Amino acid sequence: MLELTQKKWEEAGFTDMTAVQKQVIPLLKERKDVIAESPTGTGKTLAYVLPLIENLNGSQKLPQAIILAPSKELSMQILDVLQQWGKDAGLKAASIIGGANPKRQLEKLKKQPHVIVGTPGRIHELIKQKKLKMHEVKTIVLDEADQLFLPEHRDEIGQIVKSTMADQRQLAMFSATLSEDIVKHGQEIMNDPEVVRVGREEVNQGKVRHQFMVCEAREKVDMIRRMVRMDAMKKEKSLAFMQEVLDVMTAAEKLNYKNLEIAVLHSDLSKEERAASMRKFRKGELPLLLATDVATRGLDIQDVTYVIHMDAAENLDQYIHRSGRTGRAGAEGTVLSFVTPGEIKKLRRFAKELNVELEEVTMYRGKWVYQKNNES
Repeated sequence: MLELTQKKWEEAGFTDMTAVQKQVIPLLKERKDVIAESPTGTGKTLAYVLPLIENLNGSQKLPQAIILAPSKELSMQILDVLQQWGKDAGLKAASIIGGANPKRQLEKLKKQPHVIVGTPGRIHELIKQKKLKMHEVKTIVLDEADQLFLPEHRDEIGQIVKSTMADQRQLAMFSATLSEDIVKHGQEIMNDPEVVRVGREEVNQGKVRHQFMVCEAREKVDMIRRMVRMDAMKKEKSLAFMQEVLDVMTAAEKLNYKNLEIAVLHSDLSKEERAASMRKFRKGELPLLLATDVATRGLDIQDVTYVIHMDAAENLDQYIHRSGRTGRAGAEGTVLSFVTPGEIKKLRRFAKELNVELEEVTMYRGKWVYQKNNES
C-alpha cells in the first residue's frame, strides 16, 4: 500500500484487510481482470479504489478509469470514497449520472478528471457524442455487476467496454451475488479473469438475529407503526423494504396520516427528494427508511440496527442483499421478516441455507414477545 493510502487506512481506524480486499487488491495492482463476489458490507469499494489510486498516473490529463454503477446514489457514494482516499495522492474524480445537468457534466470533463464514476446510460451517451475520450482509459470497474448486466443495461455496458483499447484494458466486476450467467457474461468481455468468491463463512458476520412475525398483508403498515413507537425501538435505525414503488408511497401516506414521519426512497422521487430522505435518515432525524430494493442497491447506510422485510424476500439473493444492510463490520443487528402463514416455509429454507437460527416474535403491549421455536 502506498504511504499516503497507508496513512489514510490508519486514520480510518482499520487494522486488517477484509477477505475480499486481501484477495482482490494484489490482482488489480498487477492489472489482471477480476470477477469478485463478496457479501454486502465487506469493503468491496476500497478493494478497487485503492489499486486505482496506486496505479494512477497523476500527470496524465485524460480519464484513466471508469467506474460504472446502476444508480445515482451508488455513483455519488463511490465518488465520496474516491475523493476521500485519493485526495492526498492528487486523484481527481467526477460523477457523470443520468438526470443531472448535461452542461455541468461537460464542465466537469473539462477539468480533466483521472477517474469518472457514473451510470451506464449517461456515460455511453457522452462517448457517442465524442465528449468523453476513452483511448487512455486503462481500467473499467462494474460495481453491482448483477444489476449492470440486466437486459436494459447490457448493450450499453458492451459499447462502453468496446470504446477502450482492447490490448491495454483491465476489467473488474463486483457484486454481493453473482449468478453463473453473470459470470459468463463477464468472461465473454474479459481477458482470462480471476474469479474470487468470498463466502459468508469468511466474513465477520456480526451478531445478527434473524426473526419473523406472522401477519396478513393488510396488517403490515400498522405493524411497522407499532414497532417504531415501541420504547425498545427509540434508539434503533430501521430500514424497511417493500417490493413496489406504489406500496412504499401508500404505506408512507398511511404512516404520515398517523403522525409518523418517515424517510422514503424509491425511483419515482426526484434527485433532491432522494438526497433529503437519505440525509435525514443518516442523521437520525427520522427513525425509519422505507424503500424499494433497487433504490438502495449498493448504498452504504451506516449504523442500521434493524432490517425489516415488510414484503417477504422472493428469493435467497434478495434476502441476502437486504439483510446485509445491518451487522456490518462486526456490528450487532436484527433482521425481521413480516410473513403470511404461507411464506414461513420459504423463510425457514433461507435460514437453513444461510445456517442462521430463526426465531418468531410478536408484539404485546409495546414489548417484544419471543415465541418458542416451532419447525412445523
